[in-house]
Amino acid sequence: MKILVIRRDNIGDLVCTTPMLAALRQIMPDAWIGVLVNQYNVAVMHGNPDVNEVFAYRKAKHREPGESKLAIWMETARLMWRLRLTGIDVAIIASPGGERYAKMVGARRIVPFKPAERGHEVERCMSMLRELAGREEVLPVAGSPKVTADTGVVRKLCSDLGIEAGQVARVAVHISARRPKQRWSVEAFAATIRGLLAEDLAKQVLVFWAPGSCTDPAHPGDDEKLAELMAELHHDQRIIPVPTHSLTELVAGLSLVDLMVCADGGAMHVAAGLGKPIVCLFGDSNATRWHPWGVPQVVIQPESHHVKDVSPEEALAACRTLLAKG
Repeated sequence: MKILVIRRDNIGDLVCTTPMLAALRQIMPDAWIGVLVNQYNVAVMHGNPDVNEVFAYRKAKHREPGESKLAIWMETARLMWRLRLTGIDVAIIASPGGERYAKMVGARRIVPFKPAERGHEVERCMSMLRELAGREEVLPVAGSPKVTADTGVVRKLCSDLGIEAGQVARVAVHISARRPKQRWSVEAFAATIRGLLAEDLAKQVLVFWAPGSCTDPAHPGDDEKLAELMAELHHDQRIIPVPTHSLTELVAGLSLVDLMVCADGGAMHVAAGLGKPIVCLFGDSNATRWHPWGVPQVVIQPESHHVKDVSPEEALAACRTLLAKG
């Protein structure tokens, strides 16, 4: 049987689909399992042992400067034709808008997208297997998400940063967040980092951020916020900015740490896929549905549902708790 799982949305959403892929492989060990994703999140699938082949298309909004929408559409059409020739028996639509792709590839059977009613996104994805497996079959328990770092990229990143994997205790701090109510101040991040180093909870702190200027209308980033943070911390050499211009580099960088401090977002789920304990700051997003799955964690969500109201002391206490367990 040839099964195509279609997941065309964000990084964290795709990470939350990996337990379902593992369960699907367990249920149907001899099946050919393909995954259709977009080019933006395809690195999540690197080295996934439960998938035979990964297919990635580009969204028109992600086209290169000077490249036409028509060129992108033609590229996607060729990919759909290639999948159609593969002979897809079942298409599982794991995200909204995937039905048209399932029809384009000529899937003989379509398991439609099932909106979340309650519970976690991982559980929603798992529930889609019920229709495929049959009502009477006992489904596997949802395992942890899987993300695998590219070892070559890890080695290069270590060389560029002048560090060694596993050499000392490291904590990752990711300072970017897409949603306004998920954003923490430079002062709060600085106080937390100072505490991590002063209490010897970390020998090094790796700082991650969305690359680019905040003035970029297409892909606003946090270069300015990083510069402000490093100035606030007097460019302490124990605090290492990690430039990640690709998702592959982000995965590689996060593979080097022992703990992650971040707001809810794609990077948080990548860390979960790498098995990292996480202190996660939630603002106005749904913590029940989107908290990290399958790893030690402390979720901090103030009553105001705004991350600005989380104190550095709360974050440090959560770090102490998780590192003590580790």
